[in-house]
Amino acid sequence: MRRVIGLMSGTSLDGVDAALLETDGVRVGGFGRALTIPYPPRLRADLRDLLDRAADLLPDDPGLLQLERALTLVHAEAVRALGEPAELIGFHGQTILHRPEEGRTWQIGDAVLLSRETGLPVAFDFRSADVAAGGQGAPLVPVFHAALAAALPRPLAVLNLGGVGNLTFIGGDGTLLACDTGPGNALLDDWALRHTGVPCDRDGALALAGHVDERILATLMAHPFFRRPAPKSLDRQAFHDALDRIAVLSPENGAATLAAFTAAAVAATSLPAVPTRWLVCGGGRRNPAIMRALESRLGAPVESVESVGWDGDALEAQCFAFLAERVRLGLPLSFPGTTGVTGSRTGGRMVG
Repeated sequence: MRRVIGLMSGTSLDGVDAALLETDGVRVGGFGRALTIPYPPRLRADLRDLLDRAADLLPDDPGLLQLERALTLVHAEAVRALGEPAELIGFHGQTILHRPEEGRTWQIGDAVLLSRETGLPVAFDFRSADVAAGGQGAPLVPVFHAALAAALPRPLAVLNLGGVGNLTFIGGDGTLLACDTGPGNALLDDWALRHTGVPCDRDGALALAGHVDERILATLMAHPFFRRPAPKSLDRQAFHDALDRIAVLSPENGAATLAAFTAAAVAATSLPAVPTRWLVCGGGRRNPAIMRALESRLGAPVESVESVGWDGDALEAQCFAFLAERVRLGLPLSFPGTTGVTGSRTGGRMVG
């Protein structure tokens, strides 16, 4: 077993998650410390602005390079703060554009700088090989979910609600199916920031105070994405026009409708069998409005991953530690049922 630090900054843009994992790239041997370093408010605002401009940017844009350096240094700070001895880092970087149908996926982050700052080899660029081979480039977590869930009853669904929602379905025979489901927290975060000045609906307070506008929800669910079969993936901004559609609603009713949209999108995902339970990780599991909406629409128990002893805050960072070791060993990261790629695919690059 190798001690690997995983680093993840998701589409929620809240900061850097860091976690230590002991793994051989196939099994999980043990867990170390985990923590989150929040992005400074100015950096988060600049990254959020970058999402709206990324499609038109060149990789050598001076402002982009400045942001990339600042972001990388926060990741290095997270490694130092973790204080765990390790042999390798898995560095996902920050996704600023994801359009696999155009053969594009873009995660910023300077792996050479991170390796120099930490003195450790770094595995990075986990998605581009899959996209280049015709895959969706996401989700990449299913192989890690399957390793964690090896002893759990199946069929099982693991739902990650970050900025975008994604799920892993593990069949009774171990078959993996995965896809992005639709919006996770991103729309609700943006809506809450617009109306409260706080960049999330803390404790679901705003959504719980409102009522779902079923008519508007039906128009949101008419998006063609929901008619596509899995595997499929999304850019964080794919549903951003939803905020314009709900602009006629009160802050509370808009939040309630967005929480229902997240749950309805999950329920609309076609799966080979009905999961015996849903395990939820990511920030969305902390929003009671979203969790209640999931329970009412899925017809199966919905629980946070803590109910089976997993750390829902650290799970994605742990995943990229797991994937980093797979990169080092040349093991596949993606599969036909998880990203739609033809055949199992290796990926990632190493520096240091």
